[in-house]
Amino acid sequence: MYPSAEKHFIRINKITIFVLFIVIAAGGIVRSTGSGMGCPDWPKCFNRIIPPTDVSQLPAGYEQHYVEGRVKKNERFAKMIEFFGYKELADQIRHDESILVHEEFNAAKTWTEYVNRLAGVTAGFFMLFTAIYSFTYWKKKKAIAIWSVLNLIVVVIQAWLGSIVVSTNLTPWVITIHMLLALVIVCIAIHTYFWAKTLRDGTILKANVKPSLRIWALVSIILLVIQVVFGTDVREIIDHLNQQAIQRENWIDSIGSAYHIHRILGYITLAITLYLYFKIKSTGLFQTVQYRYALIAVVLVCIQMLSGIILARFHVPAFAQTTHLVVASLFVGAQYYLLLLLSKPKPVLASA
Repeated sequence: MYPSAEKHFIRINKITIFVLFIVIAAGGIVRSTGSGMGCPDWPKCFNRIIPPTDVSQLPAGYEQHYVEGRVKKNERFAKMIEFFGYKELADQIRHDESILVHEEFNAAKTWTEYVNRLAGVTAGFFMLFTAIYSFTYWKKKKAIAIWSVLNLIVVVIQAWLGSIVVSTNLTPWVITIHMLLALVIVCIAIHTYFWAKTLRDGTILKANVKPSLRIWALVSIILLVIQVVFGTDVREIIDHLNQQAIQRENWIDSIGSAYHIHRILGYITLAITLYLYFKIKSTGLFQTVQYRYALIAVVLVCIQMLSGIILARFHVPAFAQTTHLVVASLFVGAQYYLLLLLSKPKPVLASA
């Protein structure tokens, strides 16, 4: 059905999506274990391609060296923000004393962050291969090549933003943007995969999809993004409570409105996901790819709700934090692909 070059693109794009989710999972492990500053510099780790395993392998006075490096990078970042009119925000970065605080060397945290970076580099190479193979579509559907290249550029920006996360000593709003940008990258990769799959296969999309289903799927995606923002806000508050030595069992009660909004949005998202599933099942789409992804979305949202309950009832255990983040990203990906699958059928190219 697909020419050889197109098969290569579809395969490499699918692998890329898989690797991107691995990167998000690795990032979740870094966050839940507090390993974000395991490597005080970027892109190397303690200025090494392979990081140290013991503090004795580091030179005397290394702490001050990396603090000074972060200060210089943050000054450049502050100037860039100031250029775009955010003077107050730039001043906050310049005068943030937490940037001057050095975290003691911890081999486990260092290697956790290092593995996270290796996953990121791997994803970067797959994104590059995806962009290269995408040019097979230049004469058939330029959007695939354009968005694949654009996504590669976004990945480079994401890598740079990762360095800012380190240099600003895990500044909360930078971490939020970092997370949202990761989801944007995943969604672009999913979209180019969808275009490639439906370019020649007209059986994937169904004519009997009601427009209301597309609207509800779009509403679900919008609510998910808002929920992710509040979720990262909740995580940032928990980090602050931890720094203030607040007892773990008091964290949930101390979060405030962000937690309640995040939870309410979770219930609304659950309701919409279930509604989409049953409507798709009852409108002649049973045993279609649309039904399959609607079912996947239901399973993921249920796991997500369960992990949220565990977080709330069992004092925010680390494994549940990682599960909550990873499943959330998978849920966003599944819902976005379902939204695309609910599109109207379009003319397709002749099979090869």
